[in-house]
Amino acid sequence: MREEAEQQRNPFDSLTEEILFLILDRLGSNPVDKKSFSLVCKSFYVAESRHRRTLAPLRADLLRRVLARYPSIARLDFTLCPRVTDGALTAAADALRSSLRSVDLSRSRAFSSVGLEKLAVNCTSLVEIDLSYSFYLTDGAAAAIGRARNLERLWLAKCRRITDIGIARIALGCPKLRLLCLNECIKLTDLGIELVASKCKMLQSLDLSYLAITEKCLPAILQLPYLEDLSLPECVGVDALSQGCTSLEVLDMSIRQQVFDISTCQHAKCAGLTSITNRSLGLRQMGLTYYIPVTCFLQKLPRLQSIKLSDCEITSTELKAIGTSCLSLKELSFSKCSGITDEDLSLIVSKHRDLLKLDITCCSEITDVSLANITSSCTSLTSLRMESCNLVSKEGFRLIGQRCHVLEELDLTDTDLDNEGLKAISGCFKLSSLKIGLCMNINDEGLVHVGKCCPKLQVLDLYRCTGITDVGISAIALGCPVLRMINLAYCSDITDDSLKSLSKCLNLDTLEIRGCPQVSSVGISAIAVGCRQITKLDVKKCYDINDDGMLSLGRFSQNLRQAASTISPQFKNRDLGVPFLAPFLFGWTVSAGGEC
Repeated sequence: MREEAEQQRNPFDSLTEEILFLILDRLGSNPVDKKSFSLVCKSFYVAESRHRRTLAPLRADLLRRVLARYPSIARLDFTLCPRVTDGALTAAADALRSSLRSVDLSRSRAFSSVGLEKLAVNCTSLVEIDLSYSFYLTDGAAAAIGRARNLERLWLAKCRRITDIGIARIALGCPKLRLLCLNECIKLTDLGIELVASKCKMLQSLDLSYLAITEKCLPAILQLPYLEDLSLPECVGVDALSQGCTSLEVLDMSIRQQVFDISTCQHAKCAGLTSITNRSLGLRQMGLTYYIPVTCFLQKLPRLQSIKLSDCEITSTELKAIGTSCLSLKELSFSKCSGITDEDLSLIVSKHRDLLKLDITCCSEITDVSLANITSSCTSLTSLRMESCNLVSKEGFRLIGQRCHVLEELDLTDTDLDNEGLKAISGCFKLSSLKIGLCMNINDEGLVHVGKCCPKLQVLDLYRCTGITDVGISAIALGCPVLRMINLAYCSDITDDSLKSLSKCLNLDTLEIRGCPQVSSVGISAIAVGCRQITKLDVKKCYDINDDGMLSLGRFSQNLRQAASTISPQFKNRDLGVPFLAPFLFGWTVSAGGEC
């Protein structure tokens, strides 16, 4: 009898919980893997229940039952639940208590200060709450948050009904705050921000974007001893910066010209920047939009590693200042800036040979001369963006593949790239993101080389590349097994064969095939069966997709969260096909047949 009992004993039961946890730690992010693990035996089921730390429920009304199985959840992500009631939050607070550390309620509705207070009081280890886009929350909700004494990170973006009274309750109740986002909390004034700065001395990151603050609150902010990241886009008070912040590392001051009169305020802007940089010698990252005066401060920032200029009108003097200063630069962006010439850009890259990221999107004066200097000087580039650089020739793009072998991200959208250039670029074997939409000179011949030589490719944008057919897509699907996103919108020669090939890419989560008239439900069904991780799908203007395709998606694509489709005559029974997806979708756009 004893021998029979030993023979019937499950060998997995001898594994300790510690060993099972180590196994679970090494499983991939695919939730199906852990679900399969839990079905092996009872001990595996129990171990998986205790090991799980993050939960992203689809339905808040089942939360109490789910938490009974998973008692050790540390992070609750409600972003897939558009409706979360106070009852659901109360259930979470009662079940998890001290184990819960993070709650994401951004974009969720139906809860009030009652549920928030329950979380704040019961969950004493709570350090992170995201309430972004909760437009309806008032000062009462802010007062409830103020009871979370150990809170360290709080997002209140677009909570437009919270006033100085509410933010004061948070400041007084949450002295341990390290990150606070108040983006577009438009009822806040200098009084509330001053109180935050005086009570929350441990703040490291503060986002005050789009607030109507003035210079009155800035001295208190800049006295914060640990402040590293300060965002002030569209804030009038940025002109009056009169003190520095010695610990500041990231400064975002994106200011639109229409806020100020350039002719009268440019000196004030430069003075303000100079005064803050005089003390913020450790500044590592700076972003300026519609804003110019860089010559007044660059030489005082030896540790600056990232400069992002967007929509700026830059002079040769500013560009030379960048070239001769900040020798620690790793990232440089001139996106949509005018005034960038070959001479100035060549000077900059010759001085900053350690650049890792360069963005020259829509710099319309750039030619082959600049690209030759970029590729010869900055061979360690991992990211290069040069969308709509229309003066660079076909020959110029070949230099990228010949010299920049460690590129991971490349954006050549709307350029003269051809097959020879694409063949050269395929030599960048580390490439994970390639955007070549609107490149009319490429076809399957060039794309086949990418499929053969870029096995790490995860993102591929072929928007309106009309020369691409099933042959090229088949090569990509075969050679790029970790592909996550592909945009084939308006590639009119794509058929179901392409989708059948892509169905072998098990990690595919985003597929855009808008305006592909030869795609039918056969191809969509193949994607639904093969790509179980698909979360975003755009099939607008694909008129051959009918109820069969929708039913396949509803049956197999339970991770689908965002879909866009066109009402087509092929939907014979709209009450059967399209609505079958409704329980799973977070965003669903249905348009009439004539929409683009």
